[in-house]
Amino acid sequence: MKLLVSPTDEKEALEAIAGGAHIIDVKNPKEGTLGASFPWVIKKIRAITPKNIEISCAIGDLPNLPGTASLAALGAATLGVSYIKAGLYGVKNKDEAIKLMQNITKAVKAFDGSIKLVATGYADAELIGAVNPLLIPSIAHASECDVAMIDTAVKDGKSLLDFLSLHKLKAFVDEAHNFNLKVALAGSLKKEHLHLLYKLGTDIVGIRGAACTGGDRHGGHITRQRVHDLMQTLQIAESNKLNGA
Repeated sequence: MKLLVSPTDEKEALEAIAGGAHIIDVKNPKEGTLGASFPWVIKKIRAITPKNIEISCAIGDLPNLPGTASLAALGAATLGVSYIKAGLYGVKNKDEAIKLMQNITKAVKAFDGSIKLVATGYADAELIGAVNPLLIPSIAHASECDVAMIDTAVKDGKSLLDFLSLHKLKAFVDEAHNFNLKVALAGSLKKEHLHLLYKLGTDIVGIRGAACTGGDRHGGHITRQRVHDLMQTLQIAESNKLNGA
């Protein structure tokens, strides 16, 4: 399981890199869960990040505007990223979500077929009127994305696991894998959640708050020690699996 850490600037990115994060995910929490950062910030972080470490970026908690979304995605594709994350915030049903993601995929893959598209739903979708997050694997598959992801929209201290049971998350992981998709899970996750998500077969786990001072995604800042601690937790989970624990 890869650890994705979400810095907001170059300083935080360097801390995440020093801590051993597998994926540096550039976003802007001031604009939402999947708030888009500025192009120049993404370019600077790509420039200071070793080439063997992947970069991802978010393009927003998107309204149901496929043209706008596809243009934003194409802009992101020019910045040297490996993943582009799109939040299915303003779509109400599966058909709307597929149309939105199909246009994003078309724009990005025509520019660079190696970039991975991440279709992201929200575990607390009922609170915002968004599409059911358990439909994300079939939406991602129908729109030729590469990764099915769930996050949380409202950052009020509740985590992914407060909205979706391990049983439902396991079904999500299995369905996505049956579609040959990778799975990313995020949503106010803490260090103690990592071993549970590892056991589900999660491919990527997304973290910001747990990597920040005070566990505060807004007021805190990412430190290498916190990232290192998270990486150690993942390594212990992997070791336990290898030893049959």
